[in-house]
Amino acid sequence: MKDKRDVFTKILVIVGAILVWIPLLAPVLFAGIALIESGVFRFDYLMPAELFFLALIGGVLLIWAALRARARRALIGGGFAAAVGLPVVGQVIASVTGLASGDVEPGGWQWALVVGALVAYCLALVVLGVDGILLLYDLFHKPRPSAGGASG
Repeated sequence: MKDKRDVFTKILVIVGAILVWIPLLAPVLFAGIALIESGVFRFDYLMPAELFFLALIGGVLLIWAALRARARRALIGGGFAAAVGLPVVGQVIASVTGLASGDVEPGGWQWALVVGALVAYCLALVVLGVDGILLLYDLFHKPRPSAGGASG
């Protein structure tokens, strides 16, 4: 199967990358607006998890584009798997340790594990978003024909 670097694939990458970056950039944008308006810094560190479905849709679009372009499939697939799996892991940890039900107060090693899963999720989104940008670069970059011999 030949790789497809057509307009549709480029649109998939653009929309997918935007959707992956929104959960990461939205809390920063809203914190900046709140700081300017009220002078109080309010950063919602849970917003990336709350906007999970945007990242999920964006990741699916990036995987689709990577499969069509036959490029960056492994890293986009791995980043997507981590971005989908880590919030589930965090929720399971919260449920098993009693944080989700309120039996255990936030803090301690249980809280650190859940927050660690959230941080790892955000890092997976960064990897996925950067790979989306690199895939877009690959799609727009025209490869140079080789000279056919050793360069000197």
